[in-house]
Amino acid sequence: FCLMAAPGKVAAFRLPPLPTIGEIIKLFRLKALKQLSQNFLLDLRLTDKIVKQAGELKNAHVCEVGPGPGGITRSILSAGVEQLLLIEKDARFIPGLQMLSEAAPGKVRIVHGDILTYKMEKAFPKHLKKNWEDEPPDIHIIGNLPFSVSTPLIIKWLENVSKRDGPFTYGRTQLTLTFQKEVGERLTANPGSNQRSRLSIMAQHLCTVENCFIIPGQAFVPKPQVDVAVVHFTPLVQPKIEQPFELVEKVVRSVFQFRRKYCFRGIETLFPENGRLKRTEQLMMTANVDPTLRPFQLSMSQFRNLCNAYRKMCDEDPSLFVFNYREELKQKKTTGSLLGSRGQPEQTEEENQL
Repeated sequence: FCLMAAPGKVAAFRLPPLPTIGEIIKLFRLKALKQLSQNFLLDLRLTDKIVKQAGELKNAHVCEVGPGPGGITRSILSAGVEQLLLIEKDARFIPGLQMLSEAAPGKVRIVHGDILTYKMEKAFPKHLKKNWEDEPPDIHIIGNLPFSVSTPLIIKWLENVSKRDGPFTYGRTQLTLTFQKEVGERLTANPGSNQRSRLSIMAQHLCTVENCFIIPGQAFVPKPQVDVAVVHFTPLVQPKIEQPFELVEKVVRSVFQFRRKYCFRGIETLFPENGRLKRTEQLMMTANVDPTLRPFQLSMSQFRNLCNAYRKMCDEDPSLFVFNYREELKQKKTTGSLLGSRGQPEQTEEENQL
């Protein structure tokens, strides 16, 4: 299905005439399932715009996550990709995707499976691999993700970036994904912003994160109650915090545990009750962080200092890293219960918030 090209010019790929996405939905009696937070994007101008944010896709290898009825799939194929891998969990969409596959012979591979468990390190040809320091490989991941999947999936992929495994065994593979507008704002929030959160730090210390544009909710069928952000990720050559993912995640999660309070309140939860205050002061002094700043006011370099100082303390006392504040709270509550109703402590604010 290539058009004839003028001599010396590469033929452009064109999909043959196909039923519209709306017709595909009617033909296969597809219905967005609310429990799976599915929303279809039928406007091909918008799907083209999403695909354009991924960059140059001519002759690239692309993985589309959750293609559904295939709107973005058509835009990806029209961009002239070499190979397109479709990973779809919902079996109802497979026949419609097979129709697209037949319209683009040799270009499409369909996997009926769950992206959260799919082995992405085997998804692409080995010859596409690049060194981490090189330009990103000619591999892209694109997806209009169900809201229920988007946040756990990006956390999983950020961990993959940190460890350079999964889809990042090929190098600094780029991602173009949709999120609820609020999640998109968190991913890109700067210090001082009310949207600054654990997600902001985890994403920005590993990637360049760009909030590309907003799609109004009414563009989707059925219409979600929120607008949708298209976000582009390019892994950094050098992470801004050079510590293991689990350590950074623990420190950042602790800091944001009490986001309305001074940051030292969350940092305290890194340490057992015995010696908590002394160790918290030691950590904050070593990291040179003002304990009266709110969590959302901390800069990336301050988070880096906190992680580096905490790593040093964990190296000196390995039991620190496995300490779990929630478990300590549970044990205190159990002990209080055993004392009988007279000795039972009241529900603490910490327990309410956690």
